[in-house]
Amino acid sequence: MNDSNLRILNWNVRGLNSAARREAVKIMIQQSNPTLICLQKTKLGSIDHLLAVDFLGQRFSNFFECIPADETRGGVLIAWDQDFLEGELMDRRLYCLSLKMTLKLENSSFFITSVYGPASNNSTDKDVFLNELRASQPAANDPWVCLGDFNLIYQARDKNNCNINRSHMRKFRQALDACELLEIVLQNKKYTWSNGQRNPVLVHLDRVFCNKEWEDMFTGYSLNALSSSLSDHCPLFLCKHSQRHRMASFKFESFWTRVPGFFETVQQAWDLPVRGTSPMMIFHNRLENTRTALKSWSKELFSEARLQLHMANEVIQRLDMAQESRTLSQAEFELHRDLKQHILGWSAVERSRRRQSSRLINLKEGDACTKFFHQKAKGRRKRNLIAYLKNDNGEMV
Repeated sequence: MNDSNLRILNWNVRGLNSAARREAVKIMIQQSNPTLICLQKTKLGSIDHLLAVDFLGQRFSNFFECIPADETRGGVLIAWDQDFLEGELMDRRLYCLSLKMTLKLENSSFFITSVYGPASNNSTDKDVFLNELRASQPAANDPWVCLGDFNLIYQARDKNNCNINRSHMRKFRQALDACELLEIVLQNKKYTWSNGQRNPVLVHLDRVFCNKEWEDMFTGYSLNALSSSLSDHCPLFLCKHSQRHRMASFKFESFWTRVPGFFETVQQAWDLPVRGTSPMMIFHNRLENTRTALKSWSKELFSEARLQLHMANEVIQRLDMAQESRTLSQAEFELHRDLKQHILGWSAVERSRRRQSSRLINLKEGDACTKFFHQKAKGRRKRNLIAYLKNDNGEMV
């Protein structure tokens, strides 16, 4: 899917009821160049085209949905680039605004919910918000991203002091679990809100969550915080993260030891004459010979296992269709039988690879569900991603 143009800006702007604040928001939008904008705490009871132009610009001014503010409290807005997306209002509640977004190039859709949780610590208000969040969950298997200022935390490390309401924190975790939401981890900051004092209170209030279907639909996306500018909240910018191509490294596959010919290959490579005078150099060169031999041996046997699996399934399907109208020949019958046996072997190879890459060694191999282990492997890659490095002066490079 060509989803590299999807760029989402999420920001609690702390009010758009002055011309200077609207101009600052417009500059941030121009600099980040998003295709989808989610703003919270607009403090605007109504928004017309002229007012929208003032802070969104012409590109977004006709294509938005909002929750009006209650006098100068609250307010949520979602705006989109009509050249790239088409939006359809699905649900408008007190704290949650949900739309169905369609990518025009791919004609595929996902759901987005922008939230502005109640700022008060009133338990009733928090419960109403969390119930709305649960009710905003789309149907099963629909890609969904949920983002905004939740005014809640779900782990103690999201605040820099110990003044924590653990009851609210527990309820928030339960709501996230009920909605099957996973957090898209913020890469470059720990907190998103500050009270601006000399010894500030810092809290991670602004977040982006998604379900597995959205994560599968939009792979390789990362979340970063931008300058807080006029607000006490940092804008969050979600976009595709481009990585430099890395040379493939040698990986020992755990199932190799059960394949005929493995030990003979290792023995032959280890017995090859090597150069070196020190024991460590000799040992290193023997390992190099073994690595090269195993790579060649594995490539010859397994390099196209997945392609062969797909091809075998295609041939089996065609033979299944053929036998509905005629009797298979002896050669076709034997091919049909042999391919079914080979599929078991190729599937076992793929299952073993997924299990090893996920590192879930506490589960039995027979329980290795391919989709589950694939998700765990993806999660490990995301956690291990180094989005940026800092030099000695603390600057990102």
